Amino acid sequence: MTIRVLLADDQPMIRASLRIILEDQPDIRVVAEAGDGVEAIERARGTGPDVCLVDVQMPRLDGIEVAGALAGAPTRVVMVTTFDLDEYVHGALSRGAAGFVLKDAGPGLLVEAVRAAYAGDALISPAITLRLLRHVAARGGRTVVPRADARPLSARETEVVRAIARGRSNQEIADALFLSVSTVKGYVSGVQAKLGLRNRVEIAAWAWEGRLVVTP
Repeated sequence: MTIRVLLADDQPMIRASLRIILEDQPDIRVVAEAGDGVEAIERARGTGPDVCLVDVQMPRLDGIEVAGALAGAPTRVVMVTTFDLDEYVHGALSRGAAGFVLKDAGPGLLVEAVRAAYAGDALISPAITLRLLRHVAARGGRTVVPRADARPLSARETEVVRAIARGRSNQEIADALFLSVSTVKGYVSGVQAKLGLRNRVEIAAWAWEGRLVVTP
């Protein structure tokens, strides 16, 4: 299995650094690069990568517009940035972004985000989860709307949702709740099915907007 990745960032040095980090992994290969949003969409449609790592602020089209243009495609978009993302969260979530990762989060988290997106999961950098989703909740209204026939969550599913909303990984949730990772994955899938949500990012946003979690 090889995960095919497209890098979209207007700084060649950043793209080069990301390429070195990712291609150091035996299961990841960078198949294309783009220096702006328009080029990112064109290259994604031409090469069909599994995952696009997209900078939020780029010339011509920003990362949010790229995520919207690629919505519905097999490619999954992870937002990668050094900037304060508060003003971008609503747009990225509504366009199905499969994660938010800071460029200085470290190689391990970047690789984890790519693998999570490829697996149909999503990851939000723990360093920004609480701040970003607290802002989403403060906006009022709904970024993520559950299905009309959504079924109530069990007590255990609610515990898992709260942990997701605080940026915990499946392994961290498993350790905290004394469960296996596969059991946690089963709970996450069950929550998505019950609520009609696409990924962990939407679960986290739903939890914050519904005040299932509160600021510590």
